[in-house]
Amino acid sequence: MDIHFASVWETVADIVPERTALICGDKTTTWGQYDDRAARIAGLLQAHGIGADAKVGIYLHNSNEYVEAQYGVFKIRGCPVNVNYRYKADELVYLLDNADAEALIFQACYAMRIWEIRKQLPKVKLFVQVDDGTEALLDDALDYERAIRDQQPAERIERSRDDVYMLYTGGTTGMPKGVMYSHGMFVTAMMAGVRQMGLDIPTSVEDVPGIITALKENDAFPISLAACPLMHGTGMWLGTMIPLLQGGTVVTIPKLGLDPHGLWSEVERNRVRQVVIVGDAFARPMLKALEEAEKAGRGYDISSLQQITSSGVMWSKEVKQGLLAHHDMTLVDTMGSTEGGMGASVATRDEPAETAKFKLSAGVRVFADDGTEVVPGSGVTGRIATSGLVPLGYYKDPEKSAATFKEIEGVRYSFPGDYASVEADGSITLLGRGSNCINTAGEKVYPEEVEEAIKRHPDIVDCLVVGLKDERFGQRIVAVASRVSSISLEEEQLIDFARDHLAGYKLPKQVLFVDEVRRAANGKADYKWANQAAERALA
Repeated sequence: MDIHFASVWETVADIVPERTALICGDKTTTWGQYDDRAARIAGLLQAHGIGADAKVGIYLHNSNEYVEAQYGVFKIRGCPVNVNYRYKADELVYLLDNADAEALIFQACYAMRIWEIRKQLPKVKLFVQVDDGTEALLDDALDYERAIRDQQPAERIERSRDDVYMLYTGGTTGMPKGVMYSHGMFVTAMMAGVRQMGLDIPTSVEDVPGIITALKENDAFPISLAACPLMHGTGMWLGTMIPLLQGGTVVTIPKLGLDPHGLWSEVERNRVRQVVIVGDAFARPMLKALEEAEKAGRGYDISSLQQITSSGVMWSKEVKQGLLAHHDMTLVDTMGSTEGGMGASVATRDEPAETAKFKLSAGVRVFADDGTEVVPGSGVTGRIATSGLVPLGYYKDPEKSAATFKEIEGVRYSFPGDYASVEADGSITLLGRGSNCINTAGEKVYPEEVEEAIKRHPDIVDCLVVGLKDERFGQRIVAVASRVSSISLEEEQLIDFARDHLAGYKLPKQVLFVDEVRRAANGKADYKWANQAAERALA
């Protein structure tokens, strides 16, 4: 049988049906229940004429239902579509129309938003509402739990490794794009971690039982807490799909927003072995919570925690060292995007890691804007290109696909848009997205580099850096930063501090202090907000 998400998970459920698969608050679902509920969702979709290759929107907060719904869509060889729960009406209409969604599974608190736009979604023929106690059932929508209870499970079917899975990404510019992968290529890449246990990566579903049996015998099943939203790649891929492919347990927190004390409580309560986060936006509050709990004499028992994994934004050396001081574990800082993985930085107590310095993954190269490969130690910056797990393309967008996914010397590469310099030892220093690059007096400045220098100040909580129009320099660098509430830190003091870490042309010309630096739900920078805030304040 071909390798496929649904087929692998069905195999796991047959081998360890009583193991816990999903935990969200007080809701616990075993692997047997997980498979049964997903099969009922699959049956529901089929009963409404939704089958292979159909797109199904999942408009939910972190929950067991999110993971069940995705599995149910996979069972019918359909394609789940991640819906950003922060989207407003026009953004939702665009996304669901662009994805050709035929069904939508949504959180009850968004019922009125769905009511507002449903007549603009003629392709959607099934609405399923997940009750959260906030809104009554929308007319013509089905209640999720009632529908599962009343529906017969769909029969298992043969599936193809060529079935398409895609994740929508907003990126840094433009409208959301569906990044397409085949199940075969994606599952194989996600199961590469079994090699660390001396096991072979499966090439078919028949190879899976041996892996699950070995994990069971060695008590090596992952227990993962996806702290970031499942609607984004970091939470879904690293925090959910990978551990489930290894027969593990996925813990989620239903409450929106980061509650660091609540997070550590879940680690303690569920004996979590891995936490998945998005850089300093999560790690700094988590470190502060550990310090507060220890100071209050009620430190958390996080002895089960083996690893914290981050992806998406920079994770500073200082915060990593602070976390390691509290607990001996491994910190894995991955560099990648929806369009492809690029490298990683691993930190332990014995081997600390510098901010934004990564070892390249096999098959990753850096090309200058003129098309030549960057020579290590040359000081030249270039765009990162990754081979191996390269997406099939963007859904219904051949022009952007051709610009991002290119063949060089007979090898297909993905160019997600990240710029980096290559050090003499072959490692790279990540500079950031080219679309955010600031051109000041002819010099290129990457916001992330400036942000990290500013955030090294002990009185800075968070920072974003933007470029505003300037008659003299073309663009001038402006920092939007938040301070520790009890500290009176002045603009010139912060600029002088940054001077010790940055070349003069990279220094902010101005600093705007705000109560809170706004970020997306997944911790990524909201540069549009920062730019608007800076323009308003400094007009």
